[in-house]
Amino acid sequence: MKKNTSFTLISAVLGVVLVFSAGYANEQVPDTTAMNSKVYGQHTKSLVTFTHKKHNVDYKIACAECHHVYKDGKSVWEEGDKVEKCGVCHSKDKPSREERKELSGAEKIKGYHYEAIHENCKGCHKDLKKEGKPTGPISCSKCHPKER
Repeated sequence: MKKNTSFTLISAVLGVVLVFSAGYANEQVPDTTAMNSKVYGQHTKSLVTFTHKKHNVDYKIACAECHHVYKDGKSVWEEGDKVEKCGVCHSKDKPSREERKELSGAEKIKGYHYEAIHENCKGCHKDLKKEGKPTGPISCSKCHPKER
C-alpha cells in the first residue's frame, strides 16, 4: 500500500511539472510589439512597431541581441529566461543636453531608455548598412511615422 501511495504521489508531481513545462514551452511571443514605455511622461513621436517574427525568424537575430541581463559586465540572459520590459533597467527617459555632455556613452545607455533603444535598434541597422546588407530604417521619420 505504501508503494502505491508513493508511486501515485510521484506520478502526480511529475504530471504537474510536465503540464506546466508544456504550457511554458508553448508560450507565444506576440508577432508585433508597440515599443511603448512608461518611463516617458508623454511620447513625442509615434510608437515604433517591432516585429519579433521578422527579426528572430526571418533575419535570424537571437533573442539575446535585445534581451539581456548583465552581471560582472557580461550578459547572462539566456533564451527562456524571464523577459523584463526595457524600462526596468533603463529607467530614465532621455538625458538632458547637459547630461549628454557629462555622461559617457555607456552611462547614457545604462540609465536612459531613449539611449538604450536607439543604440540597440538604430545601431544594428547602421552596422548592417555598413556591411552592405539589407537593413531597417535609420531616420526618425522612418521608425516613427506620422500618425494618421
